[in-house]
Amino acid sequence: MTVKRMDNVLIVVEDLEAAKAFFLELGLTLEGETTVEGPAVGQLIGLKNVRSTIAMLRTPDGQGIELDKFHTPAAVRLGPVNAPVNALGYRRVMFAVEDIDAVVARMRAHGAEVIGEMQYGTAYKLAYIRGPEGILVALAEKLG
Repeated sequence: MTVKRMDNVLIVVEDLEAAKAFFLELGLTLEGETTVEGPAVGQLIGLKNVRSTIAMLRTPDGQGIELDKFHTPAAVRLGPVNAPVNALGYRRVMFAVEDIDAVVARMRAHGAEVIGEMQYGTAYKLAYIRGPEGILVALAEKLG
């Protein structure tokens, strides 16, 4: 059997409301929010005494970003908040957008930091932005 599709990417956050607002402003929709806890959850993810609040957001084509705020056990920070793109591990998620300049301006007004922007030949315009808690997002607009 092969993979059917990617369902979602998990981002563990301290401030669920700020992270949720960031992705909603970017254009994702909130699919649902719930609190999960108990032995079955702990057994699944390899932790004890788990209680967390999860917000599931979706892109227009159905791809998911799962935001998870751990109440117990407390989240653990591994490394700096604003880790560089070449730090080991998952670094960013990229979204295809229309009118990248307008999206970047809207996200900047919402508090995002623009890391960099460039045009890749005649094929793409690209931008890297950093949101709450150092979340790194790449944006790509296909040209032509």
